[in-house]
Amino acid sequence: MFRSFFIYLSKAEWARNIVMRWPFAWRMASRFISGVTLADGIQAIKGLNSKSINATLDHLGEHTDSPEKARQAALDIVQAFDAIEAAGVRANVSIKLSQIGLGLSDGVCLENLELILNKARSYNSFVRIDMEDSTITQQTLDTLLALCQRGYSNVGIVIQAYLYRSEADIRKLLEDCIKVRLCKGAYKEPATIAYPKMRDVDNNYDRCAAMLINGALTNGSPRESADGKIPPIPGIATHDPKRIDFAKVYAEKVGLPKDAMEFQMLNGIRRDLQEQLVKEGYLVRVYVPYGTEWYPYFMRRLAERPANLWFFVSNFFRK
Repeated sequence: MFRSFFIYLSKAEWARNIVMRWPFAWRMASRFISGVTLADGIQAIKGLNSKSINATLDHLGEHTDSPEKARQAALDIVQAFDAIEAAGVRANVSIKLSQIGLGLSDGVCLENLELILNKARSYNSFVRIDMEDSTITQQTLDTLLALCQRGYSNVGIVIQAYLYRSEADIRKLLEDCIKVRLCKGAYKEPATIAYPKMRDVDNNYDRCAAMLINGALTNGSPRESADGKIPPIPGIATHDPKRIDFAKVYAEKVGLPKDAMEFQMLNGIRRDLQEQLVKEGYLVRVYVPYGTEWYPYFMRRLAERPANLWFFVSNFFRK
């Protein structure tokens, strides 16, 4: 119930207007978000790199409502690549298509996305397309396919294990050697398209992880680039120790090298687990968001863990 409520709040403009005025809300959000400026994001990445952890930098924002705002978002993302290169940090970039024009028109989104991909290509870097709610899942995959047909190979995608369709989507993506970040999913979806029970989500996550590991082997086990910009094919994105253990055991069983698989986590969550995986010789990449549009992201983090929710509520009633 709490999860559904906070996912609803993540899309509610009235709640956004209230919460973003509460100073303690930002104090809580700053656990997950590096700051409001690009410089804040780069500084957070430097801290992660010092612990041998790579990053993917995300300029927060989604569902822009005009071509002008979508273009500005794309230009802001282009600046992120310049900042990464100037700082010499080990990072790539993650984006949401609704931020750069998906939903306005295919032409606007594709033009902005090509601008971003060309900038990434100039630095031999990589762009990860985030997956949003199910209303635009197919559009997102279609956009990715259109880019691959135009010759872009420096782009990957996120797949959400709670959707019934995910196994079929991964199977198709692996045919083109596309790099996949596998997460459980952070949106509220109907039982007609998504597993309603967490144990079923977990089981599907493991099946999808095995598919990605097998797919990496089939495609020659591509390694991470030396500068940390280009990831391997499987991105196992979870904080769930059981899912991580499954991927580790399965990869070892089938013979996938440690540097041909990457574990991915969110900024501010399970730092202990991130550092332990590095000590064990695994690749780890942390998703580092920054920007003023932090509210929806923050609400989805509250929806994921009761401990986050309790901290927020206790601060609300504190004088």
